[in-house]
Amino acid sequence: MTPTLLLSFRKEVSLIEASEEQAVVETPWGKITLSELTPGLLSALRTLSSGGATEDDISNLVMEKDGAATLALLYYLLQRCGNLGLLSFTLIADGQLLVTVVPMKHGFQFNPNSIDVDTRVRLSRFAYCRREGDALVLESPLSLARAIVPGRLGAELVGELAQPRAYRDLSASVEGLPEDTAQAFLSLLANEALVVEVGEDGTLAEEDPPLAQWAFHDLLFHSRSRMGRHDYSFGATFPFLGKIPPLSALKPRMSDEVIALYKPNIYQLEKEDLPFTYILENRQSIRDYGGQPINAEQLGEFLYRVARVRRIIEADPAQNLHYQVSNRPYPSGGATYDLELYVAVNTCEGVPSGIYHYDPLNHWLCKLGDRNTHVEALLRDAQYAAALLCEPQVLIILSSRFQRLSWKYSGMAYATTLKNVGVLYQTMYLVATAMGLAPCALGGGNSDLFAQSIGIHYFAESSVGEFILGSRLSV
Repeated sequence: MTPTLLLSFRKEVSLIEASEEQAVVETPWGKITLSELTPGLLSALRTLSSGGATEDDISNLVMEKDGAATLALLYYLLQRCGNLGLLSFTLIADGQLLVTVVPMKHGFQFNPNSIDVDTRVRLSRFAYCRREGDALVLESPLSLARAIVPGRLGAELVGELAQPRAYRDLSASVEGLPEDTAQAFLSLLANEALVVEVGEDGTLAEEDPPLAQWAFHDLLFHSRSRMGRHDYSFGATFPFLGKIPPLSALKPRMSDEVIALYKPNIYQLEKEDLPFTYILENRQSIRDYGGQPINAEQLGEFLYRVARVRRIIEADPAQNLHYQVSNRPYPSGGATYDLELYVAVNTCEGVPSGIYHYDPLNHWLCKLGDRNTHVEALLRDAQYAAALLCEPQVLIILSSRFQRLSWKYSGMAYATTLKNVGVLYQTMYLVATAMGLAPCALGGGNSDLFAQSIGIHYFAESSVGEFILGSRLSV
């Protein structure tokens, strides 16, 4: 089982035109024209496009056609293709494909140094496996490449690396695996930071202070929801255009039992409100409430100023607007306004205790249920999260209809949801400060409990933020 490393174009890359001295390569990032090519270099490109070969075989092919003088140009060509992320590198042993390394970033350097006999490695704590087609894909936010593991042997080797292993240990633990194959496999994964070296004291290089303070899911979310360290689709790609209809800008009314809320005179408020800088400088979280609870008029004014729908804009594909959008007082990525507001009322003059959905177009509270064990649990969780001495007067729960964003965006949909939560939080703080109310945003909440409390599908809509509101102590 002698290990062999094949070089080939990655599956998304193809040679679409080849003529004398010139070739056009189609890539996910556009077409690349390679000129001043010799017959040997053209043959090398055709080989890379049709399944690949070892570097030695490609070199021999060029030497047969051009002579040794062209080898320097071949190595330059391979290096250029590698730096552009066009090549994949496949380890084969005894005809069995073990792993394929695919770059995810331009400038990727493939230079797997052989692991020494005494070097022990183990899977990075940031590495993770997922399925793609019939193969496992091993990735890490620390790595600039992914490893595709198509067969049982490769998967078995990955599983063994949950514990520290030298390549001889790996060979001994997997029946029929020669040491040189185990060494080549570990060298490939080490080059991609999918496995890391274990020190004599058992520590890993990734336990230095900056990395030690990253949780796995946080670093993965950060690296995959921004550009720079991956090659996945990103941005407004409209992945479901023509496949799944987009959600409407407004959620259908959830109840016929509604409370029409007070609407303030915005033009009068523009004249009478406190100065913006005063509001901004005095914004703070307040966890003490006045003896008189917030009332329906104050709640109505707050919701109207924060989250009402000012207008609806219909889809217009001719203007590249493929989905219905709206305009509201706070900003939202792509005007999607995926966020919905639910109001859990503990005590509010003029609004019975219970849970409501805010209808931002009609400015109504639609009653979903009376005060019950779920509502009490939501209020109690908010009390503990804010370290209050009593339950909050009003808890506003922000949920996201995720598909409003994921229908349009790739790679950044959930990150955009959280940014939308942040700007809505700030809007809530500023309005509450202007109104003399007691606001406090919360850092976490129970999404499962919320889904149970109003009977929604967790993957279609889920809570992503909580904000408590009450009357302010007189000073």
